[in-house]
Amino acid sequence: MQKPFIIGITGGSGSGKTTFINELKKDFSKKKICIISQDDYYRPIHKQPVDNEGIEDFDQPKSIDKNAFVNDVKKLMKGKKVNRLEYVFNNKDVKPKTLVFTSAPIIIVEGIFVFHFKKMQPLLDLKIFLDAKENLKVIRRIKRDRVERNYPLDDVLYRYEHHVMPTFEKYILPYRDEADIVVNNNAAMSRGLTVVKGFIRDFLS
Repeated sequence: MQKPFIIGITGGSGSGKTTFINELKKDFSKKKICIISQDDYYRPIHKQPVDNEGIEDFDQPKSIDKNAFVNDVKKLMKGKKVNRLEYVFNNKDVKPKTLVFTSAPIIIVEGIFVFHFKKMQPLLDLKIFLDAKENLKVIRRIKRDRVERNYPLDDVLYRYEHHVMPTFEKYILPYRDEADIVVNNNAAMSRGLTVVKGFIRDFLS
């Protein structure tokens, strides 16, 4: 079996990672690419770190079960299948599904810490960083958390100021210069997306 090509995708909250990946899904089947997200490796809420106000901080590296995340990527690299219970962001009204990840020629690893985790770094063959202006990311974050997750606005703004921004500056932004491709998503990501899709097609051919 030929070793899969591993693509890491990161960027701050609201940079467009989910949209970027959903666009890739439209062009490539699961037999061609396997996408695995850091979001499904959050620790249970009672194991989350808390800030000085006693509020859970889901934007810390220790919020993620990084060993399980890395080990599952390694399993996929060996051609093994991975089962993982879906993370539903502590929404009690949603019943989590069992996600099944099947290895493919290209494995995409997505999440805010995929460049930061030391055991993940050497697995990545290509690093893609999604970038956007801070004011745009705030607006996108508010829209997502208010509409999709039904979080109160005050909570969204508090977390952005005290959790999201400090984490971006400390654990995400420093790795932008190490990325092979930086995709500007201030207005649109179409050009960057075209480049990445072209690369994947060339690799698969």
